[in-house]
Amino acid sequence: MTIQIRDAGVDDARLILDFITELAIYEKAEHEVVASVADIEQSLFGEGASARALICNIDGEPAGYAVYFFSYSTWLGKRGLYLEDLYVSPRFRGTGAGKGLLRYLARLACETGCGRFEWSVLDWNEPAIEFYRAIGAAPQDEWVRYRLAGESLQAFARGEA
Repeated sequence: MTIQIRDAGVDDARLILDFITELAIYEKAEHEVVASVADIEQSLFGEGASARALICNIDGEPAGYAVYFFSYSTWLGKRGLYLEDLYVSPRFRGTGAGKGLLRYLARLACETGCGRFEWSVLDWNEPAIEFYRAIGAAPQDEWVRYRLAGESLQAFARGEA
């Protein structure tokens, strides 16, 4: 079994959207996926794109993906790497694909001078939580994530909230 991780290209937009949909189904949120192939092409590969993607192949077959971007820590005075999505299709789990994607990104973070490598996980996703703990990652329980999205974001931007 050969695991290969490579930078994604615009020709991977359909594959990435398929993986995003698989991930959303796993996370019981398929209804929240509104992105199109054109959206993926523009947001990951268009001019000024701030996020990047990786594709993991096993024996030449697409097995998973990761989407990440660089963030910034004022406390460290350094940039960080934030993992937005990590997904391995069920039939490829346990092959080392997920760990390979994470290690690839950890090396990238180190090579580019990042002070941290972070991501979020749903609190009910015990397999992922156990996996992350097994590689030495620690939860940041003292932080609560907040979000403005959709109409709430629009209303606040208009000064209505």
